[in-house]
Amino acid sequence: MQDLRLGIEDGATQIVGRDRYVELLSTLSNIATSMEKFATEIRNLQRSEIGEVAEAFESKKQVGSSTMPHKRNPITCEQICGLARLVRSYASPAYENAIQWHERDLCNSAGERFILPHSIILSDWIVYKTNNVFKNLKVFPERMKKNIEISKGLPMAESLMTTLISKGMGRGDAHELMRKISLEAVKQNKSLKEVFLVENKKLKLLTGKEINDALNPENYLGATDKIIDCIIRRFN
Repeated sequence: MQDLRLGIEDGATQIVGRDRYVELLSTLSNIATSMEKFATEIRNLQRSEIGEVAEAFESKKQVGSSTMPHKRNPITCEQICGLARLVRSYASPAYENAIQWHERDLCNSAGERFILPHSIILSDWIVYKTNNVFKNLKVFPERMKKNIEISKGLPMAESLMTTLISKGMGRGDAHELMRKISLEAVKQNKSLKEVFLVENKKLKLLTGKEINDALNPENYLGATDKIIDCIIRRFN
């Protein structure tokens, strides 16, 4: 128990209090849910119309679809999502089993013979498969850039708004200006920059360099790198 860093039952009776099992199965459900969250994001990003990442095929003979040969389905991520839902379903009977008559009826016994081993085995498998997915994940940065370009700069409206605020414009005024410009860009099917330049010429708000810097997505990542480095250091 010391090697596994397990505690002891302070108020032991004939059985272990089932709140222990509730905590265990809730933790496993939470882990499985996190893995499903990651897998769901990969599944979405692998869709043909997005195509920013893709789950690697495990072999040259792996079939993407039984009816559509061109498809490359994220089958491992789909498996992770399906099994995670099963792990979560086991948390519910664990809560029910915590309620016992005089601390010793056997309603819990039959269910626990399934939910405890199955939850542990499935959670282990889910983490293992998620690790494999990320070790071999295909990432397509050029497609990411292309998708940003398709948006005609609209996601950078906030960046322009922030730049205007830093130059002295009130936040409410900056927000309203960018709201109108964004709507006009959509209406005219033009880029955010094209419409903003028209307004900027009249109002003389920003220089050309300030506009280009504000519209460059690589300049608007915030503390992303620091956050990632912090997490990696913590778990290394």
